[in-house]
Amino acid sequence: MTELAVKLKTLRESMARHGLEALRLRGVDWFSWITCGGSNWVILTTETGIAEVFVTQKNAWILTNSIESKRLKFEELPKGFEIIAPVWSDSVTIEKFVSEQIPERKRIASDRPQKGEVGIPADILSAKRQLLSVEIERYRELGKSAASAMTDTLLMAKPEFSERQLAGELARLCWQKGIEPTLILVGGESRVEQFRHPLPTEAKLGRRAMLVLCGRKHGLYANLTRWIYFTSPTPYERQVSERVARVEAAAFKASRPEVKLSDIFKNIVSAYAENDLAGEELNHHQGGTTGYLSREEFAREENQTELSTNTALAWNPSAVGNKIEDTVLLTELSAPAPDLEKIQIEILTVDPRWPSFEIEGRRRPDLGYFK
Repeated sequence: MTELAVKLKTLRESMARHGLEALRLRGVDWFSWITCGGSNWVILTTETGIAEVFVTQKNAWILTNSIESKRLKFEELPKGFEIIAPVWSDSVTIEKFVSEQIPERKRIASDRPQKGEVGIPADILSAKRQLLSVEIERYRELGKSAASAMTDTLLMAKPEFSERQLAGELARLCWQKGIEPTLILVGGESRVEQFRHPLPTEAKLGRRAMLVLCGRKHGLYANLTRWIYFTSPTPYERQVSERVARVEAAAFKASRPEVKLSDIFKNIVSAYAENDLAGEELNHHQGGTTGYLSREEFAREENQTELSTNTALAWNPSAVGNKIEDTVLLTELSAPAPDLEKIQIEILTVDPRWPSFEIEGRRRPDLGYFK
């Protein structure tokens, strides 16, 4: 079966279980998922885009307009969809078409419900997070490209660069690699200890800087953080870096199939306390599952979502002046060697050129100081 066929089968089986007549998928995340990496955005920051997907038990349509239909057909969509595309100024035809397919307009689910529609069932939400092998291969390529763009950017950085200049270089390299830079944060020496989300300004980098990327390609997100130093990190800075990495290691250790995000959060909180960073979980989110959103689900005390294999994660522990982050995949080896665990954490955003250090048997990105 093709990727599209597998996903349509998943949707239709869920529709049957829940008594749904149709699904309307409007968000850019859902559009990318069901179209196997396609895109419905024109404005980069939009959440819903210029087309939606309408699925019944027999058909699957793209509902858009005459401006977008040709480009979508040739550049964004796999074979298997019909396109309904009235003139852009026509605000009636799409809803009339939906009513013709579902005359009583009952039991229609949507990721963004409107006019009596209901929300997406939990089993479909779970299916979106559990990546297929073809999606994993796209993710691996994205992870390597994003990490490479990050390294290239920081290798050209200089203390006199402004934060915006550094952000611009990363954005340029991302676009060259087909990665949409949906978020870039830069915190130079004067700002990085003040703000956990330092949007780039004209401030100079100074002796050190943090660079954060959420980059999207084929609808999937690579999330990563790196640090560049222009003078040798102090012993205290290295100590904090190691402590934060140990908090992340606790999150990795707890990340197992059928474990709830709330339980992983508890492990993170305990790890902060054990590493003399008690309370830091209150100053920034700790990450969670990723994929077709930068964060599909946040780890928090009340989140009862359970992890499954082939789910992407991006943990995000931090302290004043330090943060660590990579995009990883929770996988299960079918026939592990005797010295390997069956459940594995595969780090996707890796560039071998970047310096690393070992924490609990895993290589993690070091503070980037290049003499």
